Amino acid sequence: MAGDLEHETAELLQRLVRFKTVNPPGAERECQEHLASLLRDAGFEVALLGRTEERPNLVARLRGEGDGPRLVLLSHVDTVLAEPDDWRRDPWSGDIADGELWGRGSQDMKSQTAAEVMAAVSLAREGWRPARGELMVIATVDEETGGTEGAVWLCENHPDAARCDYVINEGAGTVIPFDGTPVYGVCVAEKGVFRFTVTTRGAAGHASMPGVGDNALLKMAPLLERLASNRPGLDVTDAPQSLLHALDLGDGDPAAALERLKERDPTLAGFVEPMLSVTMAPTIISASEKINVLPSVARLQVDCRVPPGHGEETAIKRVREVLGEDDYEIEFHEKVVGNGSRLDSPLMDAITGWVGRVDPDARVVPTMLPAFTDSRTFRDAFEDVVAYGFFPQRRKTLYEAWPLMHGKDERIDVRDVGFAVDCYRDVSKELLG
Repeated sequence: MAGDLEHETAELLQRLVRFKTVNPPGAERECQEHLASLLRDAGFEVALLGRTEERPNLVARLRGEGDGPRLVLLSHVDTVLAEPDDWRRDPWSGDIADGELWGRGSQDMKSQTAAEVMAAVSLAREGWRPARGELMVIATVDEETGGTEGAVWLCENHPDAARCDYVINEGAGTVIPFDGTPVYGVCVAEKGVFRFTVTTRGAAGHASMPGVGDNALLKMAPLLERLASNRPGLDVTDAPQSLLHALDLGDGDPAAALERLKERDPTLAGFVEPMLSVTMAPTIISASEKINVLPSVARLQVDCRVPPGHGEETAIKRVREVLGEDDYEIEFHEKVVGNGSRLDSPLMDAITGWVGRVDPDARVVPTMLPAFTDSRTFRDAFEDVVAYGFFPQRRKTLYEAWPLMHGKDERIDVRDVGFAVDCYRDVSKELLG
C-alpha cells in the first residue's frame, strides 16, 4: 500500500508540474479542476472560488460525524518563472531520473499539494471519515505575488469556506543535520515586511565638473557600507528562543547562543541568525537619468524584514542603529507586521509524535521563516488558528533543498513525496480521530 501510494502521488506531482502555472499570469484553473476531480471522486465536497474565472481557489471538505476542529491541508499551485536554457531538464517535464522528480514547483510547492491531496484522497477511499470535525484541503492561487487573488481574497470574501482551527502549510520540515542528529523544523512564525526607501539629496551639475555640483549618489556610499558591515541589535521572539534551547545552545543570552552555534555549525547559523533580528538588504538604487548630469537626488530601496509582532517603531529604531544619523530621508512604502502561532498545540503534538515514530533519533524544533506564506493570511483572518509550516523531507537536507526553490534544476526525491503523504495521513487521523 505504501509503495503504491508513493507511486500514485509521484504521478500526480508529475501531472501538476506539467500544468504551466507561472505567476504572472498564473492561469491555474486547469490544474485546480484536475485536483477537484480527484477529491470529488473520493467523496469530498469541492468548491472552486475565485475573483476571476481563470484563477479559482480550491476548497474541499470531508465532514466528520461530530463537532470538532477543522484541519486544513494548505498549499498553493502557482509557481515562479523558470528559464529552460538554464536547466539540465525541461522545467515542465516532470521527468523522473535517478529517483528524483524534476520541474518547477517540485519543491515549491506542488510536491506538498500532491502529498496533501493524496493523503486526503487515500483516507477517504479507505472509508475513513473524521470522528470529529472536518478534514479540509485548500489549494490557493497567486501566493507567489502576495495572494491578493488567492488566500487574501478567499479569507476576505468567503471566510466561512476557509475558516479553520489548524493549518499545515509550507515553510519547514526539510531535515537539518546537526551534531549527527536529524532535526526537523516546524515553522511557527513569519517575519513582517517593512520595505523602505533611503533618499539622499544634493545639487545637480555638469558631470564634467564634479567638484562644482553636489553629487547625491556619492552620499549613498557610506550608507551602503554601513548596510554591509553593521548589524542591528537582536529582537528575539519565542520561536527562535525555543529553537536555540532545543539545539542545547543555552537558555540565557541569545547572542551568546548564536556565537556558540556559529562555532559548531556556521551553515545552520546562517539560517538561524535572520530569525533573531531585523534584516536589511539593499536591492535597487537610482539617481541621474543622464550620464552627463550629476544627480541631485539618489534613492536606495531596501528589503527589510522584522520579527513577528514588531512594527514600524522597531524597524525605524534598527534602521537608525545601522545607518546612523546622517543627512538622509527614510520612507516606508510597505508595512506588514509578521505573525505567528503558539508553539504548544495538539497539532505540534501530532507532528512531534509522527516524527518520533518514523525517525526516533530526530529532534523537532520550532523555526521562523524570514519570508512569508499564506499562513500569515490565515492567522490574520481567524483568531486563535494554529498554522504551521511542515513538509517533511529526509533525502535532501535543508542546505541542498533550499537553493532549488525558485532556482534552476528544481527537483525532489520521490521517496520524500511518499514520506510526506504518510505524515499528513497520520496527523489527520491523530487530530480528527
